[in-house]
Amino acid sequence: MRLADFERSAASVLPPSVRDFIAGGSGDETTLDANRSALDRVFLVPRVLRDVSRVSTDTTLLGRPAALPVAVAPIAYHRLVHPDGELATARAAKAAGVPFTAGTLSSVPIEEITAVGGSVWFQLYWLRDTAQRLDLVRRAEDAGCEALVLTVDVPWMGRRLRDVRNRFALPAHVRAANIATEGTAHRSAAGTSAVAVHTARSLSPALTWSSVAELRERTELPLVLKGVLAPEDAARAADCGVDAVVVSNHGGRQLDGAVPSIDALHEVVRAVGGNSEVLLDSGVRSGTDVLRALALGASGVMVGRPLMWGLATAGETGAARVLQLLAEELRDALGLSGCDGVAAAARLRTVR
Repeated sequence: MRLADFERSAASVLPPSVRDFIAGGSGDETTLDANRSALDRVFLVPRVLRDVSRVSTDTTLLGRPAALPVAVAPIAYHRLVHPDGELATARAAKAAGVPFTAGTLSSVPIEEITAVGGSVWFQLYWLRDTAQRLDLVRRAEDAGCEALVLTVDVPWMGRRLRDVRNRFALPAHVRAANIATEGTAHRSAAGTSAVAVHTARSLSPALTWSSVAELRERTELPLVLKGVLAPEDAARAADCGVDAVVVSNHGGRQLDGAVPSIDALHEVVRAVGGNSEVLLDSGVRSGTDVLRALALGASGVMVGRPLMWGLATAGETGAARVLQLLAEELRDALGLSGCDGVAAAARLRTVR
């Protein structure tokens, strides 16, 4: 079984518009497709005659133990695909021993997600409403979140043509549970995506480096910037005291034509010079992909869509199976490449 099998299973149970909302990218979906093909162009040079009788996937992310170099990426509105929503995926992440990233646009309040236990990070959008934005940070701290993940590549939502064609809107039973809304995400209209309209009204396009400095001063939680592709931006983030950057093109959902994340990874790692952790997001679909990222200098990856497909297929059990399969594949890839653990993977060579 492969992670791709979960997507096929989910397609048989989800409404086409919901499937498109999760699977789709922006524009012509050039970057969406390129993320996958770029990963497939990275070939590993395995080492031999190494003792791999014991292979461990244990590591640390943001200074805390993790059973895999993997965190669950933030994705909005899990209740679109299953009634338990983020509660089910958070429980699956806890069982797998990996961090779960709860989103600003999650369909379950942050306090209910952290009550599940496990390691929870909170993804923050820079809202136009300053009071609401600061309240989200406070709530995340009070709820026991272990990190803040500031998304920096969404001044507004990229033009996702599948959603426009479908006139996509949230069903009545799904809402952005963490923020006050006026219901625009539920009202469809020809030629628009209701979710995109809601996002444009809620998010501030005035997010700048001074905003990052403000947030860094506001919280003592580890701070992660998600959506960094340029090495210059990564270096500046490290200078600003950011604890980690996530090399990400938002899964091909923002600027169509943006560089594939894996192609940007090595230069970002060089730019931060060990002063910040570096994670990879966008297109990761196997344990071999995780190994590719580790070999190119990442400390871990974020995985999003496969968890949604698992959740849609079989709820918490499906999401848990996705993470179990990823762990099995990574352990296999590590051993076959001559690595007894995550640290050894950083010494592998790659060829394109």
